[in-house]
Amino acid sequence: MSLRCRTLLTLLAATAFSLSAAEGQTLSLKPFKDELFAYPATLSSGDNGAYTVLDYREMRDINQRDEVPERRVHAQYIDPGVRKMQQDLMLKTDVGDVRHVAVGKTQGAAIIVLYLHGQGGSRKQGVDDFTFGGNFNRLKNLMAENGGLYLSPDFPDFGDKGAAQVAALIDHYAGTSPGAKIFVACGSMGGILCWKLADRKDIGARVSGLLLLGSLWDESFLTSPAFKRRVPVFFGQGSRDVVFQVEKQEAFFRSILAKSKTYPTRFVRFETGTHGTPIRMVDWRGTLNWMLTKAP
Repeated sequence: MSLRCRTLLTLLAATAFSLSAAEGQTLSLKPFKDELFAYPATLSSGDNGAYTVLDYREMRDINQRDEVPERRVHAQYIDPGVRKMQQDLMLKTDVGDVRHVAVGKTQGAAIIVLYLHGQGGSRKQGVDDFTFGGNFNRLKNLMAENGGLYLSPDFPDFGDKGAAQVAALIDHYAGTSPGAKIFVACGSMGGILCWKLADRKDIGARVSGLLLLGSLWDESFLTSPAFKRRVPVFFGQGSRDVVFQVEKQEAFFRSILAKSKTYPTRFVRFETGTHGTPIRMVDWRGTLNWMLTKAP
């Protein structure tokens, strides 16, 4: 064999190895204002680290963080430049038109995150740069900076029609980004849709993680396609949530571990936090990076 042939074979082998290594690597989201969005002090933990109680304080985590409490965060918490990658779109599907806001790559995305709002919300809630302490702006920037796609849709209800439209939206963008891991975050009553999607054969077999933020529980998850695939689940709950009691969500979290001791689930309790606290306080980067390492 000539030297030229041997050199070519060596180069081909090295290329194949590097491609294989790249395919085997788990995506890890790069930092974005991590120091500003870091969790407050841990008060206690349990369940081998899966359960954590954090020291939430309204005076610090709302009043000091916001220029106008609950309406406009201080400027250092956001980067509005991401709006250049934001589009208000309409997807026509067999189950109806789905209006949604998309931020990032609508084709070839490495990761897709959806946010499903609660009662009285709309697609606009999930892309508001200034409310919830700038946390949605952080999520938008995390997706834009990491070759991802963020979706915040409207849907007609929290029943089967709403679930069907969100499923159609997921199906469409999964088709345009076939290599992407897909994570669904649900705020408050939006959690009904999280559990419905987990129970669907099509989406339960496709979704890579669920985030329940100030939301509710559903025992049907324990027999769902998503549970059988060991899709990671994150719970964030305020201890003073008067809409969905923290004790009931904690009991559901522990019922998952009772059925499977090693199931990939985490629970963060924001002590003294209220209904909207988890949406304001969830560490998107830390949570999604953990889910990326556990996603089926």
